[in-house]
Amino acid sequence: MTAYLVRRIAALVPVLVVVVTVAFLLIHLIPGDPVSVMLGPDATPAQIHAARQALGLDRPLWEQLLKFYTRILRGDLGQSYFLDRPVTQALLERAEPTLVLTFSALLVAVVIGVPSGIVAAAQPGSLWDRALMLAALLGVCVPGFWLSLNFIYLFAVRLGWLPAAGYASILVDPLAALRYMVLPAVSLGFSQSALIARISRSCMLEVLAQDYIRTARAKGLSPAAVTWMHAFRNALVPVVTVIGITMAILIGGAVVTEIVFNIPGLGRLIISAVLRRDYPVVQGVILVTATAYVLINLVVDMLYVLIDPRIGYE
Repeated sequence: MTAYLVRRIAALVPVLVVVVTVAFLLIHLIPGDPVSVMLGPDATPAQIHAARQALGLDRPLWEQLLKFYTRILRGDLGQSYFLDRPVTQALLERAEPTLVLTFSALLVAVVIGVPSGIVAAAQPGSLWDRALMLAALLGVCVPGFWLSLNFIYLFAVRLGWLPAAGYASILVDPLAALRYMVLPAVSLGFSQSALIARISRSCMLEVLAQDYIRTARAKGLSPAAVTWMHAFRNALVPVVTVIGITMAILIGGAVVTEIVFNIPGLGRLIISAVLRRDYPVVQGVILVTATAYVLINLVVDMLYVLIDPRIGYE
């Protein structure tokens, strides 16, 4: 397994190199001058030129890229133009809300999606199957921001059960953090649970049609034992793949939810950075998000072997 892991990590290096290069070039293709935005409309050409020299933006593009690579290898994501602090520090300050929201939404998606797909597959064509798949279809079709606004109106404004917006640190007050996170996690996780439910149902139906499942039923095993002990594990590999993809989507797709619920996470940070042309912050968020995607794929590959030992390391 060690050799396989080393090969997989080595294969990730070219991917990360491409990501770093594309992130650097995309930011420099965005219209607008960050120095002009930073100094304001009253800045003189001499002030703009001096600021560009101080920030290194007057250097050739290849030289800026080489310097960018050198800083990345040292773990230095640069200095924010507007926040007056290192980009790494700014990301760490905003990482907790995004991570808590991502994992909470993923938990909601898995808890809703996997059992729904299994129940629907165990009773194909039944009322349960049709109702659950209809709910999954609605989850795919309903926009996340619309669902978020309706949750706020119902549970915060009308019923007053939960706060409408804001965030409390889970390290300071876990109970308050839970109350603030219920609505955004459910609204974000519900749409993703629809995909997990449909994939779970499809995989379970395929496994339940296998010969060994009919043999298990012929031996007199209960439907629950056949479903959970024999079919579920064999259908789990594609489901784990979808869960990994879902987690990656949640990391990058929490922007709208953070804005609606006023959560001070990475989503709001990158929106403000784009509007200000704060290149280092945008690059830092892109690199962190892309690295998270790559690592999630690596973890999913490792889980395959734990779930199904028949999968080798070739």
